[in-house]
Amino acid sequence: MTTPSHSKSKLFLAAAVAGASLLTAGCASRGGGDDIKNTAYVARDVESLYAEAKRRLDRGQPKIAASLFDEVERQHPYSPWARRAQLMSAFSYYVAADYNKSIAASQRFLSIHPGNKDAPYAYYLIALSYYEQISDVQRDQKITEQALTALNEVKRRFPSTEYASDAQLKIDLVQDHLAGKEMEIGRYYERSGKWIAAQIRFQNVVDNFQTTSHAAEALYRLTETSLALGIPNEAVKYAAVLGANYPGSEWYEKAYDLVRKHNAGTSAS
Repeated sequence: MTTPSHSKSKLFLAAAVAGASLLTAGCASRGGGDDIKNTAYVARDVESLYAEAKRRLDRGQPKIAASLFDEVERQHPYSPWARRAQLMSAFSYYVAADYNKSIAASQRFLSIHPGNKDAPYAYYLIALSYYEQISDVQRDQKITEQALTALNEVKRRFPSTEYASDAQLKIDLVQDHLAGKEMEIGRYYERSGKWIAAQIRFQNVVDNFQTTSHAAEALYRLTETSLALGIPNEAVKYAAVLGANYPGSEWYEKAYDLVRKHNAGTSAS
C-alpha cells in the first residue's frame, strides 16, 4: 500500500532494529541486484556469517542478507546469535518486499521466543508486512482485513509503545480503505437498481466506519436510496443526521436539495 507513511515506517523499522539490541543494519533499498546463488552455504564461524549478512543488507542486497541470516540459525542454532538472526532475517525479507516470508519468519521468532523483549517488534513487523500488501479497493480485501487484525493486535498487546502509536495511524488508514470498498460496492448496487443491497453497504459504513472520510457520502447515499425505495421519512432522517454531523458539506447540500425536490414533486402531484 503506497501511503505517505511508508517511508516513515521503513525508518521506524530500522530504528526499532537498533533498539532491539541487534547488530543493526540500515534500511537498504529494495532490490540492489540480489543474487541468491552468490550465497555460499559453507560452514563459517557465527561472527563472520552474521557480519556478512549485515554487510549484504547494508549494500542493498536484502534477499542475500535474509538467506545468510537464515544460515546463522541453521549452522549455529544454539548460539545467542541465532535469535538475533531470526529477527534480522524477518526484517531483511520485509526490506526485500517478500512479505510472506517476513511474516513467516516473524511468527517463527514469536513461537520460539514468545516472551522475548523483542516480541513487540516482531508483532509490528507482521502488521507492516500485511499493511504493505493492501491492494486498491477494486480487489479482494482479505489482506486489508488481516492488516487491520494485526495492527489491532499490536495496539492491544503493547498500548504504551511507539509501535502502538504508529499502528493506530495505520488502523485509521486501513479503516478508510475498507470503507472505500464498501462504498464502491454500494454504488455499484445503486447503479444496478438494487436499492436494498446498496443500503446494506452504505449502512455498514455509517455503523462501522463513521470516523472515516466516507461517512458523509454514505449518509447521502442512504438518503438517495431511501427515496428510491419510497420511504421519504427515512430519507429525511438520514439527511438530518448528515446536516447535524457535516453541516455545510457538499453531501449535506446535495441531500437537502434532493429531499426538497422530492417534497416539491409530491406536493405538486
